[in-house]
Amino acid sequence: MKTRIIYWMLALCVLCSCHGRMQYYEVAGTYLHTLYHIKLEYTESLDGAIKEELHRCYHTINPFDSLSVISMINRNEDMRTDSLFNAVFAKAVEVGSKTDGMLDVTCAPFINLWGFGFKKMNDPTPQTIDSIRSFVGFHKVKIENGMLVKEDPRILLNFSALGDGTMCDVVANLFEKKGIKNYMIEIGGEIMARGVNPKGDCWHVGIVKPTYDSLGVNQELQQVVCLCGKKGLATSGNYRNYHENNGVKYGHTINPKTGYPAQQDILSATIIADNCMTADAYATAFMAMGMEKAKLLKEKAPCIEYFIIYADKKGKLCTEYSKGFTQYLFE
Repeated sequence: MKTRIIYWMLALCVLCSCHGRMQYYEVAGTYLHTLYHIKLEYTESLDGAIKEELHRCYHTINPFDSLSVISMINRNEDMRTDSLFNAVFAKAVEVGSKTDGMLDVTCAPFINLWGFGFKKMNDPTPQTIDSIRSFVGFHKVKIENGMLVKEDPRILLNFSALGDGTMCDVVANLFEKKGIKNYMIEIGGEIMARGVNPKGDCWHVGIVKPTYDSLGVNQELQQVVCLCGKKGLATSGNYRNYHENNGVKYGHTINPKTGYPAQQDILSATIIADNCMTADAYATAFMAMGMEKAKLLKEKAPCIEYFIIYADKKGKLCTEYSKGFTQYLFE
């Protein structure tokens, strides 16, 4: 009898190991208008768990969800922040401080004014911009005892500069808790990767040439990047999300200091950091700062590496990157 029990236990173990053997899965889809493409080596695809994490993230930081934490805070309702909100807010304040306010999560009224946010306002005028500037500034908000405190009730938050990067990190944390060592998470064009791909190589990621393309059809690559270890990568540019008025293109990156779309020499900024939230935040700041200030920022933020695409005086695309970025270049 004991022999028979042992036999059935061994048989069950064999069946379970066959059913749940390690292999690479691909999970792709759209969640609330955001495309995602994920590869992971595990015993199952985790499709349902991934969607749950995306939903949790959206319900905290998505201003288009009227019941999200950030939406209720923007309406000045009695709403306590959660751990995810606190983490995103802390990162935004950190990067805002290091960039002299060029990343500012209270920039939402300006973003709305130019038609890139969650509320469409009137056509921009110098008078309107001046009136808004008085209640924009990340130093005018803080978290105390689990509540966001505003100096002015008109202050609105927008975490779009860190949103896709945050979602990548949230999914990556799910994988880490399950002991997954090889994965590549791409959400809204931002990347969080660890380990190797199905061929046993480091993950290869392409940086697209910055050409005005609102439909995202152009996929011509400027550079291929090789991500080894565990790294986040984010690219920011105004060549896909922009408005055109009287022949003038206005990009979605707003300069918080002026209230106007940033008209800088950088066409595309790619940042690599230890996590995607950080990479996403600095990529946005680079676009607002311009190339010379952005390059100096590396001294304040040694944790990042950058790859900048810009146009010279003749309109030719040129690149410049930090010394540490060299290790990621794939020839």
